[in-house]
Amino acid sequence: MSNIAGKAYAMNVVTPSKPWLTWVNRLIFMVARGVPSVLSGLMGLSLIHFARWVLIKPSQWPDLGQGKETLRNDYMLFCSNFNGTWDQYIDAFSDGIPNGLDLFWYTATKYPQSIPVATFKNYITHNQVFTDYYYNATPGSAQRDVKSAMQVNRAISELAQAHATQSPEEFAKTYQKHLLKVQNCLGEPGFGPVASLDTERADMNRMRAVQNMATVFDYERG
Repeated sequence: MSNIAGKAYAMNVVTPSKPWLTWVNRLIFMVARGVPSVLSGLMGLSLIHFARWVLIKPSQWPDLGQGKETLRNDYMLFCSNFNGTWDQYIDAFSDGIPNGLDLFWYTATKYPQSIPVATFKNYITHNQVFTDYYYNATPGSAQRDVKSAMQVNRAISELAQAHATQSPEEFAKTYQKHLLKVQNCLGEPGFGPVASLDTERADMNRMRAVQNMATVFDYERG
């Protein structure tokens, strides 16, 4: 299990729904895509990298050698990557788009509503599927770090163009202007403070694995 990669946490939740009800969820998803303003609360949560809801019919589950399964329910798969702790994420979701969550899980079996948050957390915990392998291309950078880096990169490109055509005096003014524009984007990427024991244990396990691999590599090379 490895739900954590640097500053990011991967969440997968699988919830059952009665097949004769999931058409309601499909309609809700169509409306949400057509009227994205209903998700404005979700878009404003800067800790989220990615969030997706997918409806899966019994016939759509892959056969990976276990044989064809007989399932009575449709299932909804919720996938998300976010920064911060599990509790912070669920709290932010419940506070930010409580009505949206209730709509998206409208047909889910025994869904308790997103408020009060305690019962919602219990529901997510019961249906969460832990991640066996989680890769993050920028484990030391949160979503804001990535956006900030993109702003700095654009500023550097503009400075490079200005440097080729401006006098030293003009370029000094341009440099100061761009520096003021990106001064809040110059944070240092890296692992955040330990927010939970899960984070600490994941980092310790990852460190041991890297050290073991390095030992094997050095032995084989020597």
